[in-house]
Amino acid sequence: MLFSMFVVVFLGSLNLVLSSSSCPSVCPLEMPKCAPGVSVVLDGCCKVCARQLNEDCSLTEPCDHTKGLECNFGASFAAPSTRGICRAKSEGRPCEYNSKIYQNGESFQPNCKHQCTCIDGAVGCVPLCPQELSLPNLGCASPRLVKVAGQCCEEWVCDDGKQMDILEKIFGKDMLTDEQEKDLTKKNELVPVGKGGLKSLPAFRSQPEVHMFDSQKCIVQTTPWSQCSKSCGTGMSTRVTNNNSDCKLVRETRICEVRPCTHSTYSSLK
Repeated sequence: MLFSMFVVVFLGSLNLVLSSSSCPSVCPLEMPKCAPGVSVVLDGCCKVCARQLNEDCSLTEPCDHTKGLECNFGASFAAPSTRGICRAKSEGRPCEYNSKIYQNGESFQPNCKHQCTCIDGAVGCVPLCPQELSLPNLGCASPRLVKVAGQCCEEWVCDDGKQMDILEKIFGKDMLTDEQEKDLTKKNELVPVGKGGLKSLPAFRSQPEVHMFDSQKCIVQTTPWSQCSKSCGTGMSTRVTNNNSDCKLVRETRICEVRPCTHSTYSSLK
């Protein structure tokens, strides 16, 4: 019995030594560049991109634990050289999205603009086109999104090519024309502040919050969160704000759920 305990302790110490000896003397200073929705984890030495569902893994190539994944070695002993496959932990619940079932921890792309992950029954998505969420410069009178050949993501272009000074807007000089403002509100974007003050957008149903940074001459505008895009199940809610160091309007998105969806029984028509 004592001999068996000694063997177990010896093998554990040997694995620790092997793992430590494989570590580099210095880890890279830069963070690893991972695909959208992929977490950064420690491999026992340095930070690496986490392995995803059904990908190969090992003790030095960990799975994405934030998505409920673990390295399944099957009947093999978990040693530094043993390879496994990232599987979802049994306690995680699957997700239903667009009439499809996804396992806990599974990542998928419902379209070319979003990367989604099933996390214990809830679906979370990140945008793959960040430039579409960032609003164009305030000096652009007629911004619009245009499709680029061979690309999924659209790009902002300024039709008039004229950039107006932000200070002129703050101190109440000429503003955009009514048609130009209508073009902005049609995209659920904030109208800049000028003569007459802020305008309330129908999409948000209330006045944005306004603050002033005296040192930067920046008027901070933040709209309330919009209503959830779905009355039941997982939906999306958005707001627009320029409360950042660049004083730049950006659209923020968050996941929301008013209530879970339940199956309704409809009586058949006679």
